Amino acid sequence: MAPFDKILIANRGEIACRIIATARRLGVRTVAVYSDADAQAMHVRMSDEAVHIGGAAVSESYLRGDVIIQAALATGAQAIHPGYGFLSENPDFVEAVVDAGLVFVGPSAQAIRAMGLKDAAKALMERAGVPVVPGYHGNRQEPAFLAAQADEIGYPVLIKARAGGGGKGMRRVDDAAGFAAALESAQREGVSAFGDGHVLIEKFISSPRHIEVQVFGDSYGNVVHLFERDCSLQRRHQKVIEEAPAPGMTDEVRAAMTQAAMTAVITIGYAGAGTLEFIVDGSGPLRPDGFWFMEMNTRLQVEHPVTEAITGVDLVEWQLRVAAGEPLPRRQEDLKITGHAFEARLYAEDPANNFLPATGTLHHLSFDPGARNDTGVGSGDAISPWYDPMIAKIITHGDTRAQALDRLRGALRRTHVAGTVTNAAFLAALAVHDGFNAGTFDTGLIARDLTALTTTPPPDEVHLALAALIALDIPAHAPGSTPPGWRLWGAARSEIRMLHGTELFERVLTLNGDGSVTLSGGADPVSLSDIQRDGALISARTGAHHTRIKAQVARADLGNRRLVSVHCNGRTLDLILPDPRAGQAARADTGNAVLAPMTGVVIKLAVGPGDVVTQGQVLGVMEAMKMETTLTAPRDGTVATVTCSVGAAVEGGLVLITLDDGAAT
Repeated sequence: MAPFDKILIANRGEIACRIIATARRLGVRTVAVYSDADAQAMHVRMSDEAVHIGGAAVSESYLRGDVIIQAALATGAQAIHPGYGFLSENPDFVEAVVDAGLVFVGPSAQAIRAMGLKDAAKALMERAGVPVVPGYHGNRQEPAFLAAQADEIGYPVLIKARAGGGGKGMRRVDDAAGFAAALESAQREGVSAFGDGHVLIEKFISSPRHIEVQVFGDSYGNVVHLFERDCSLQRRHQKVIEEAPAPGMTDEVRAAMTQAAMTAVITIGYAGAGTLEFIVDGSGPLRPDGFWFMEMNTRLQVEHPVTEAITGVDLVEWQLRVAAGEPLPRRQEDLKITGHAFEARLYAEDPANNFLPATGTLHHLSFDPGARNDTGVGSGDAISPWYDPMIAKIITHGDTRAQALDRLRGALRRTHVAGTVTNAAFLAALAVHDGFNAGTFDTGLIARDLTALTTTPPPDEVHLALAALIALDIPAHAPGSTPPGWRLWGAARSEIRMLHGTELFERVLTLNGDGSVTLSGGADPVSLSDIQRDGALISARTGAHHTRIKAQVARADLGNRRLVSVHCNGRTLDLILPDPRAGQAARADTGNAVLAPMTGVVIKLAVGPGDVVTQGQVLGVMEAMKMETTLTAPRDGTVATVTCSVGAAVEGGLVLITLDDGAAT
């Protein structure tokens, strides 16, 4: 029996589509809400009904609780599912939903308030006997006082926004000299992301691992845990690849950790899905006395699919049934771990450029059909600057950790995104990292090996040759037909120019009389023979041993430019063929200029015209998608112009600051 007739989903993107999928299976009708920027979004297309709720900014749409509640009432929805993020952990919204006669699919406002602020939650857990990290969790927020607390706790410390999540408002500080700047930045980001600049100070645990326990309660007092997930593979405190169960977990440590989690939910009378996050000493084997409570997320987690994979439980279905007043579908003794699972978060972001979020149209998007791919976008959709740039979550399961990880590597190799830069190559590099493969890693792995993980080789000449074939739309040679390159007076030659980022490749493609092609102009000529095409798939023989290579290709017209995307050997190469009249102008010289690295808002300027600066000096700060990015001087010099102001919204690539032509004196 369906738990509800109709629900409204107060979210967007991947999680909204995920909820719709379960609702469909249960026979529950769905209502989507959407902003101006999301009018054609996948979650709108998938839902039974959709209601426009405002402008593109989240403050004008997805955070307008009153408008969302009115949409639920107007469409006859009985319940509101908040997904994660936005209003999912806002107790005032929960109360407003209930006061309107609707059901909130999640915990009570009281439970959210009890665990919503990190300082109060830690004090509550400490009283309940749950171990917590040493630190200052009080109300005094004077910078001098907080600095003194950090001195007393001992460096390194973490400054954390008490209302934070997803790494926002969090800064590691290694010594007293860096405390003031880190505090200011954390407070500013806390206000921007959560409307709360209050911070707490904690001891930074050396070789930390991040392990969390999935819990579930119902309105009858029943509670269960669904084991643990390891989320230690992080960059800037944001999770990248998660897995379940945790590597190296023993029965003794699992019993201690899950018991602590159960104590927490019993203490606050929790009903619904929740996650207890623990920081764990990863300097050696896991110990029952080597973990400490960090925070509780009173909602569904982004990484919930790995728990679903190892338990066979649909957590969204459980959410709907518990919210409808049903008891938990299973008892603790009915739950067990089967196999191992991984989740990799595929983002539109540039790992080589400090993971800056990217935007653009997805001219092509395809996944490995053998993996679970949770996404909220498809080919032709756009990654908007207004929201989180997640493209998909790629989930694999296997009988063992090694098998599940091997399947993850394969799924990443077969994922093709054309039209925007992504972290796919970065994820693939992580999936073969020795430490990660061995299961001996901590939250510092990515930071320690960042250069190796984000360094990509230059475009391969074979990739360029395939791209040239597609760009010039050269057909395959069918047996018995005249080869496309045959000419009475010799082979056909085409000059071609291709841009990869800001790098210009000038090559000559020769169509030979036997149907093969040769690309020259690079270090060594490359020949392709026995070329075969089948829709988006192309293959050819190359090299001394005539090895057959296979690639997936995509092409899109961009006005007076063309995009050609080649996905071969697990790597995607997007090339732009510029207007032939562009010439060398396609190559920008930005040695004297500081450009906006993405579309966003200037929130701080530290220099003005005439100021002498040194290479690497901080010139200003930008914010996009609730994340701050520092603008630094490309070299020593003197500031010539500042073409922006604090509070200005600027486009990515716009010149913000220029240096004079001379060196600093």
